[in-house]
Amino acid sequence: MRTVILGSGTGSNCKSLLESQASNNLGSAKIVAIFSDIEDSGILEVGRHFGIKSVYLGPYNISPDTHGESDHEWISAVDQEKPDLIVLAGFMRILSSYFINFFGSRIINLHPSLLPSFKGLNAINQAWEEGVKITGCTVHWVSRHLDMGKIIDQRAVRISSEDSLDSLIRKVHIAEHFLLPTVVENIAKGTHTFPYCD
Repeated sequence: MRTVILGSGTGSNCKSLLESQASNNLGSAKIVAIFSDIEDSGILEVGRHFGIKSVYLGPYNISPDTHGESDHEWISAVDQEKPDLIVLAGFMRILSSYFINFFGSRIINLHPSLLPSFKGLNAINQAWEEGVKITGCTVHWVSRHLDMGKIIDQRAVRISSEDSLDSLIRKVHIAEHFLLPTVVENIAKGTHTFPYCD
């Protein structure tokens, strides 16, 4: 299962996937390329450390309902890898409808909350400020509606009275590093079926 990762940040979730792959814990999934919209992003360094093709593709700054040259360049680059699965791991851009329609139901996203609660940016901060006792992370299929695609799996994180925002962020990240490789492995095994894109 040829897998491409898109990311903008430090690459900690990408690293968890690559470590799982190195330990033969991703089933038939094989990460073939990593693309980023940030030239000096950590995710590209992580990929290169593991010997994976890691490329800065330039900005991805288009609205979700339009597409321009940058979108075509991204689609072309990703499509050249013949991906069976595209993983958004800290990709801080909203994909255009054109991109999503092109790749159909082959895109998953990792989100740091128990969806449908706390969609969008700063989800951990949203949960903290709301004062909830349980939050977590979600992997879902990407649809044209932000953070509303079909949920694949979730992992809960309890917020204790001793937690600070920083400790909560660390706990959610630990949960993410467990959840994402598990989901990719299960997709490779056929445990999770690909949905129709809505």
